[in-house]
Amino acid sequence: MRDAYHEELDSIGDGLVEMARLVGSAIGRATTAILDADLKLAENVIEGDQKVDELQHELEARAITLLARQQPVATDLRIVVTSLRMSADLERSGDLAQHVAKLARLRYPSRAVPRDLHATILEMGQLAQRLMAKAGEVIITKDVDLALQLETDDDAMDLLHRTLFQHLMDDRWKHGIETAVDVTLLGRYYERFADHAVSVAKRVVYLVTGEHADEIQSDLQPEIQPAPGVEGA
Repeated sequence: MRDAYHEELDSIGDGLVEMARLVGSAIGRATTAILDADLKLAENVIEGDQKVDELQHELEARAITLLARQQPVATDLRIVVTSLRMSADLERSGDLAQHVAKLARLRYPSRAVPRDLHATILEMGQLAQRLMAKAGEVIITKDVDLALQLETDDDAMDLLHRTLFQHLMDDRWKHGIETAVDVTLLGRYYERFADHAVSVAKRVVYLVTGEHADEIQSDLQPEIQPAPGVEGA
């Protein structure tokens, strides 16, 4: 009975890894679709999101069954509850990849992204894919140090997001309001996708340690020493 129980716990983890793999692939392919105005690829990404939704539903069903039948406690309870939250992050990531693909379909046969912003959007897409791949690795390895690195890695996405806005606010912008709206939405989709990858990693930290990632990072901050001449002032 206990062997079957732990197999169910393991299967929940396997489902999360597969969800991370699928949404990481989806954001990469959606990026190609938006930059190349590839309608077929966009449709493929949109249709593929159903698989992510199905995996989430299956994972939720298994988790609820475990809660009802086994009444897990301590670490096992954290695994089940945290996995439910991670599955929600991953499902939302799939939706965001789908949003990118839907924008590509909406603007087809035109390109939603101006040529002078292709490099920035491509970099955002590639970074989003790498962050999700790293989140998937964290789920497998339960590596707390690697998980904590993701928030620092996400700083690069925030910088790219700001770069987009600098282009939009530039007086030399000549692509019109509709394109400005499209680019604004794209920037938001990628930025939120990265946030969900970071959230998954943070939840793994809690799963392993029982502490929230922000608390651990705060503990790791070096103690600020008083400046010379200040002590005892």
